[in-house]
Amino acid sequence: MSRDRLAENIYLSDDENSVIILDQTKLPNEEEYIALETPEQMFDAIEMLKVRGAPAIGICAGYCLYVLARRINETGSSEFYETLSRYADYLKSSRPTAVNLGWAIDRVMALVKANRRKPLPTLIGMIGDEAVAIQREDIEMCRKIAENGLKLIKDGDGILTHCNAGPLATSRFGTALGPVILGHQQGETFHVYADETRPLLQGARLTAFELDREGIDVTLICDNMVSTVMKNGWIDACMVGCDRIAMNGDVGNK
Repeated sequence: MSRDRLAENIYLSDDENSVIILDQTKLPNEEEYIALETPEQMFDAIEMLKVRGAPAIGICAGYCLYVLARRINETGSSEFYETLSRYADYLKSSRPTAVNLGWAIDRVMALVKANRRKPLPTLIGMIGDEAVAIQREDIEMCRKIAENGLKLIKDGDGILTHCNAGPLATSRFGTALGPVILGHQQGETFHVYADETRPLLQGARLTAFELDREGIDVTLICDNMVSTVMKNGWIDACMVGCDRIAMNGDVGNK
């Protein structure tokens, strides 16, 4: 049974034997989709940032475990669990600092452990449902972030961005970039200044690409131009991709 495609950057193939991702390392010059079928391909995609952004990595990991579960030949529940656990540990090691990677894998494996006595076809179907739930929940969280964040900016604002926190890093809307995209869809106008974000140029390659594709007015700037655009009074709000948020509200980006 094919599952509905929830987003364009990460989804299951029609036969559910592979995870399809938009290779972010090729952007913005080339939009290439690749199929992840083997554990090695999945590991490489996460390690080499072909899929990146904490939520996107977690979503990808959930689907990867489902695809791998379908490929396991063992018929006994204990053997199935042991094999899937090895796959889970292997995928976790691809990017140990990616919090959502471990979180999504642990969530799926907790489901498997709690239901390991069920018939394997039923259990495998549950893994697929859990992977879909992870993506649906992310879409809903991003929508709420976009709606709440939109209350903090107004039509005509100049927006500064750093790093990439748009749909490519999630499923829809994005996190920090979500309010701009949602506002644009509702008819509001913004001018965005996107930092290039060295050394991997997520702003130049990804954020500027996403905004331009959405039809949002965007100017790509070098990182060291930020003080100039702020001094000129062109910035009303700053939206930053965030690796950690402290309990006091402080945010940290590498």
